[in-house]
Amino acid sequence: QVQLVESGGGLVQSGDSLTLSCDASGGAFEEYAVAFFRQAPGKGREFVAAISRGGLNTDYTVHVRGRFTISRDNAKNTVNLQMNTLKPEDTAVYSCAARQTIIRSTTFTWGYDYWGQGTLVVVSS
Repeated sequence: QVQLVESGGGLVQSGDSLTLSCDASGGAFEEYAVAFFRQAPGKGREFVAAISRGGLNTDYTVHVRGRFTISRDNAKNTVNLQMNTLKPEDTAVYSCAARQTIIRSTTFTWGYDYWGQGTLVVVSS
């Protein structure tokens, strides 16, 4: 099974950019669709972005579309989330998740089996 480790979180100011990374090990990474979720203080977990196995298809919550970009490098077993024009409401713990699938072109907003420990992003106003 795959293990996931996020990195890249931190404290930034409103309008800044940040890139999160999700590094995978222990599995055939190219067999997994991947997504980022976030959980703000006192709120439930929210879907942020997803990428298909092959990396050609992506999906975003409307709250980040146009500001965030998800990408993957299967040769390096890594998924990145480039976050631009950050807002205070983006403050949350960001976690990456993976699910094994035989479909190369599909993204998923649910049904993830494997999760990282999360990385904290704080955006000050």
